[in-house]
Amino acid sequence: MVTRAKVSAQTRSPEVRGGAISWQGSLDADIVIANAPDPVFVSDLEGKILQANDALSRLLGLRQDEVLEQSLARFISSEETREFTAALRQVVERGAMRNVVLNLRSASGDVIPASLNASAPRGLDGRVIGVIGILRDTRELDKARAYAESLIRNAPDTVFVSDLEGKILQANDAAFALLGFRPDELIEQSLSGIISPEETRAFLAALREVVERGVTRNARLNPRSASGEVIPTALNASALRDGEGNVIGAIGILRDMREYEQVVRDLEKSKSELQEKILDLEKFEEVVVGRELKMIALEKELETLRKEVARLAVGRI
Repeated sequence: MVTRAKVSAQTRSPEVRGGAISWQGSLDADIVIANAPDPVFVSDLEGKILQANDALSRLLGLRQDEVLEQSLARFISSEETREFTAALRQVVERGAMRNVVLNLRSASGDVIPASLNASAPRGLDGRVIGVIGILRDTRELDKARAYAESLIRNAPDTVFVSDLEGKILQANDAAFALLGFRPDELIEQSLSGIISPEETRAFLAALREVVERGVTRNARLNPRSASGEVIPTALNASALRDGEGNVIGAIGILRDMREYEQVVRDLEKSKSELQEKILDLEKFEEVVVGRELKMIALEKELETLRKEVARLAVGRI
């Protein structure tokens, strides 16, 4: 606990000595950098690497002496060098930058995708004197992302990814087939363009539920296809989170409910027809029973008449 406080206090006061960054209590700072699990480097404001840990050397496949005093431009493309230089200006202006994508060239020639977070150490006079950068190897993350994209692309149901305002960031072939739009007509478009204003409000409410609970189920949407057809669908959605666990969007699965609703309509129609038949049977039953009762009444009347005729005949004799 004391060591951690000592490192924190001492590493906040770097100095410039001979064109390089020197830390007050540099032994403690060196230990922190050397033992960091991710690749860490310290550079000047031109991108020259002044200090680096073993994790960075292993990532690049280079010895320490092949990394130190080298410009970071040696390990990235010309275009990314310009972006990195612009990012350095952002560090100077804002004190930090996050999630800058770099593609580092290793000693073997492999291109290694990495994410850079950096902050700005300041001298005793408060001026920014360099950059402390932390690189994260994103190869496994990229593989996972590619696998997720493959799952989305090949899913049998309609799948899309949206931000928290409802803008569609990604969609699969099933979505294009369902709605009849080309990818350029759907990607980067708001979902409000294909659903009613009322349903847009309901969808945004569903997104709020995703943020609060992580999931929403069976929200009803009726998107309009390119042909103008209104397609009844059911939406299940879950939260899309960034590396820090913050909800940044939603992954939605739309299920085409046209066949289901047709089955429901057919069942309702069959039910209605059955009820009509039952009514007809009840009417028929009333008619038949009424006829039977009349026949029974006539039989009784005939029996009475026969008895009367027989009685009269006996009286004449």
